[in-house]
Amino acid sequence: MSYERFAYVYDYLMQDVPYDGWLEFFNRQADTYGIDGNRVLDLACGTGELSLRLVGEGYDVSGVDLSEDMLHVAKEKALEMNVKLPLFQQDMSQLDSLGEYDVITIFCDSLNYLEDEMDVVNTFNRVYSHLKQDGLFLFDVHSIFKMTQIFINQTFTHTDEQVSYIWDCFPGELPNSVEHELTFFVKHDETGQYERVEELHKQRTYPILTIKEWLKEAGFEILNITADFRNEAPSDQSERIFFTCLKK
Repeated sequence: MSYERFAYVYDYLMQDVPYDGWLEFFNRQADTYGIDGNRVLDLACGTGELSLRLVGEGYDVSGVDLSEDMLHVAKEKALEMNVKLPLFQQDMSQLDSLGEYDVITIFCDSLNYLEDEMDVVNTFNRVYSHLKQDGLFLFDVHSIFKMTQIFINQTFTHTDEQVSYIWDCFPGELPNSVEHELTFFVKHDETGQYERVEELHKQRTYPILTIKEWLKEAGFEILNITADFRNEAPSDQSERIFFTCLKK
């Protein structure tokens, strides 16, 4: 998956993404289970939208992402806001030498970009090693229902003056996986012409029971599993599954 050119139109396309919903979920878990400290590691931080919201809440936040371009955009935002946001380019399945944190997050279904089961397992293990004792691990994933019933064989489109796209979804080669073929038409302000940008994004998800097993094997205690930004248990038609875990 490449974000090299996608990074620069990402925020424009994500204007309606519920970052405040993830922030509310974070604060609800912090209030419910308590945090002994304020150091947060935001994995797959992208362009820093949620990281900067957490900074605004008073947390000492560091961000990690695989994409250099995403991190560049995040750095520009932090400089513009005159806030501290350390950023690191790493693969979350190989997370290394970043110290210990009170909370680690992987939001916006970023974990689903790990197609290999062992990459997910390794991510859980690396997260565990970077958490302080009694630290919280918060993340969300697409449900199997969303991957198989909402995404696959669907086409989504968006058209406006600045950016238009065609988003086609196809079954992936692996179980419960999907391939997103994205074609963007991005307007250049200086020339008024549109540039065509193509991206292929692959995602895979796993049954809740499988994820629970991997978390327990990594050493986590699972405190709560909810769905769709609500403090309710998942149903057969939930689209986004949220996990709250504790390092014991």
